[in-house]
Amino acid sequence: MVEIYRDRPCMGRAAAACAAQKMRDLLRERECINVAFAAAPSQNEFLEALINEDDIDWKRVRAFHLDEYLGLPSDAPQRFAVFLDEHIFGKVDFKEVHYLRGDTGSPEREAQRYADLLRQYPLDIAFIGIGENGHIAFNDPPVADFADPCLVKTVWLDEKCRRQQVNDGCFASIDQVPKQALTLTIPAVMSAQFIYCMVPGKTKTEAVKETIEGEIGTHCPATVLRQHSASILYLDRDSAGLL
Repeated sequence: MVEIYRDRPCMGRAAAACAAQKMRDLLRERECINVAFAAAPSQNEFLEALINEDDIDWKRVRAFHLDEYLGLPSDAPQRFAVFLDEHIFGKVDFKEVHYLRGDTGSPEREAQRYADLLRQYPLDIAFIGIGENGHIAFNDPPVADFADPCLVKTVWLDEKCRRQQVNDGCFASIDQVPKQALTLTIPAVMSAQFIYCMVPGKTKTEAVKETIEGEIGTHCPATVLRQHSASILYLDRDSAGLL
C-alpha cells in the first residue's frame, strides 16, 4: 500500500496516527510488543507526531533500532542511538530499549547478541525508511540478501549510502562517514508483522519509483517490501515526484 501526502508534516502525522492505532490494537491483544525504529532525518516528522499520540502504553513496548555505525565514539552525535535517544527513546517511558553497540570491540559478537534478542522478542512492528540507493536499514545493494541466513551482521557501506549521510547534514564530508556498520538484515526487517515506511524528500524520488515500479531485486533492496503482506509506504509530493 502506498499513501501520498502534500508535505512532510502531513505525511508524518498520518503515518503516526496509523502506527499508533496499530500499537494500541496490538497492546489490547498481548502484554507487550516489540518495535524497531529507524534513525534518520526522514523520520523526524513521524517520530515527533508518534510521541504526541495519546493512549499508547509505552511501558509495554520493547524498543530496538535497525542499524548503527561501527567505530564512532559512544558520545558521537552521529550515532543512531544518540539520534533515537533525542527523538524518542529519551522522550517516552519504554519497557526496555535494546541498543546496537557500535563501539563494540567485537562486531561479530555484538551481531550475535542482538540477533539472539530478536529471536527472543520477535518484531511486531518495524518503522523504517528507504535510502537514496534503495537500502533498508544498512542493507545496501552490494550486500543486501533477501535470503540472508543472519538476522544481524556487519556490512560495508557503499559510496552512495555514505554520501547520503553528508547530504542529510550528519557529517561534514564523506571522509568522516564510517565505512562499516551493524545492521538488521532484510529477513530480520521482513520478519516484522507490520512495516511502516516513511520516505519524504526530493532526494528519494528515484529510489521510490524503483521501489514501487521496478523489478524486485537486490539492486534496490526496498523492492522487497512489495513481498510483505502488511507494509505501508508513506510519501510526500516530493518523494512521489516520479510516480
